[in-house]
Amino acid sequence: MSVLDALYALLIAPLVDFAFMRRALVACVALALAGAPLGTLLIVRRMSLMGDALAHAVLPGVAMGHLLAGMSAFAMVTGGLIAGLTVAVLSVVATRTTPLREDAAFAGFYIASLSLGIAILSMSATTTDLVHILFGTVLAVDDVALLTIAGLASAVLVALALSARALIIEAFDPALLDVGGVRSGGVWNGVLLGLVVVLLVAGYQAVGTLMTVGLLILPPLIARFWADTLEGQVAAAMIASLLGVYTGLMMSFHWNLPTGPAITLGLAATAIASALLGPVSSVRVRRRQRHRVA
Repeated sequence: MSVLDALYALLIAPLVDFAFMRRALVACVALALAGAPLGTLLIVRRMSLMGDALAHAVLPGVAMGHLLAGMSAFAMVTGGLIAGLTVAVLSVVATRTTPLREDAAFAGFYIASLSLGIAILSMSATTTDLVHILFGTVLAVDDVALLTIAGLASAVLVALALSARALIIEAFDPALLDVGGVRSGGVWNGVLLGLVVVLLVAGYQAVGTLMTVGLLILPPLIARFWADTLEGQVAAAMIASLLGVYTGLMMSFHWNLPTGPAITLGLAATAIASALLGPVSSVRVRRRQRHRVA
């Protein structure tokens, strides 16, 4: 077998031969394209841990949908959206009307949501169902689930494009959004958190609620060591995310690994390598700069 034949069998043949692999790739690409810019904004605004908190917050809604309608994608998506958006709104309101800081408000609500979700799942879900909800079943994505994922991810991208200017301004110079002495930053925080909820709910069918956080956070972390402008970091995050989901899918197919963790571990390894060797602010670059100063 020639090198080209080996590469074809490794990287192309699974997509040509199996429809479920093509559906899985389209679903992951949709999540990657929406998650990279959204995650970049989260990191710029120092809200990266909010993604993890909201991943737990959608659990009771997904669990309630499962309790009422079994493994119905519509019921679990609707429940997840309601639960996640409720937690996001309550956290923003608590931050604006009480002395609680944003991280404390989210911590309280997400712990309560996680506990409620586990309690509901214990009444209805088998261990297999729980694993599917938390870690996804991307290789079992059907046409309905694919349309749902692509539709929600596209909605996130459109909403992000429409609100990006205000979100970026609020991140770097909140005073520009002050109108009549009234801070509007809380509104845009709510918008950003709402978009995170929508993407997490879209991703649970493919890579699970927990693994979707990896697509949100790890590509922007990688991009931080490859570009020094916001536009460059968004572009680098998209490229890293697309390469990560493709590599993870192939690893999952050939080595019989769970797809969500395979994608996330590949991105994590790339993030570590970028932090050590990347061209912008990496350990290698900082060490070289220190040597020049010395």
